[in-house]
Amino acid sequence: MTSIIKALFITMANFVLKVLPKVMNFLTPKFLMREFSSCCQIDLGVIRNELEKFEGGAVDLEMDDQTGIAVMTLNNPRKLNSMTGFMMVEMANRVTQLESWSNGKGLILMGVGGNFCSGGDLTFVRKALHYGAEMAAFQHDTLTRLLNLPLISVALLQGHTLGGGAELSTACDFRVMSPSAKVGFVQIKMGLTTGWGATTRLVHMLGRQKTISLLSSAKVLTAEEAQTEGLVDHVFSYSLTPDEELGECKKWLLSNYCKHDADLIQNVKHLVVYSDINRDMKVSLNYERQVFGRYW
Repeated sequence: MTSIIKALFITMANFVLKVLPKVMNFLTPKFLMREFSSCCQIDLGVIRNELEKFEGGAVDLEMDDQTGIAVMTLNNPRKLNSMTGFMMVEMANRVTQLESWSNGKGLILMGVGGNFCSGGDLTFVRKALHYGAEMAAFQHDTLTRLLNLPLISVALLQGHTLGGGAELSTACDFRVMSPSAKVGFVQIKMGLTTGWGATTRLVHMLGRQKTISLLSSAKVLTAEEAQTEGLVDHVFSYSLTPDEELGECKKWLLSNYCKHDADLIQNVKHLVVYSDINRDMKVSLNYERQVFGRYW
């Protein structure tokens, strides 16, 4: 009887040893994440259709084939250029236009009337309280594409740049600021975290410590303070009208970064984006070599 029990025990043990690794492999984090992702796929088209229902404001785009500089303008002046759902969809459309602009060199993102952007439009926010995650997903896609455009981009910060507006500014390569302007990530004061991807971009730009400081303090920075923190790259030395500051911003962009051939500038930006996204050095070097070969 003892030998029979022993044999059964050995058989069961062998069975468990064979089956357990397969079960554990089935339950690995990768498998769980894959299954979670497949059941939670985001349909940006559906989100786009929903966001379009929240009307108000516009996002204007001017593309100058002579200079290669485009100006994208947030246009909702009565509400300090705060973003509605309709404006989010328009911005996505404008980014799509810029992705295929062969004569483009640079982009200036700004707001109309001397204010950059004060975040999300409160009327829209109140109506879309049930739609936060979807709206964030749509903005993540748009602003990532904005940041990765084959153009050298700069946000022109005038007046108020708060909350979501400050987040928008981080989706450009550079930030230029009016001496009287203010910028602040004030989301925590409203019981929120960043919804448009700024935490990820700020860590990349400034590192963990400065990002924690900016987001947890909710401090509204002067132009001088923003430049000291490394958030802003250039501050105008004296006050100008909003239109004059746009002219100066164009000069700054053209003289520093956009004075060469459009095709070369776009490929330089492509290379930087590719190297940033692909951290495999061999793969990145191979792509860099291919691009270099086209011009040699």
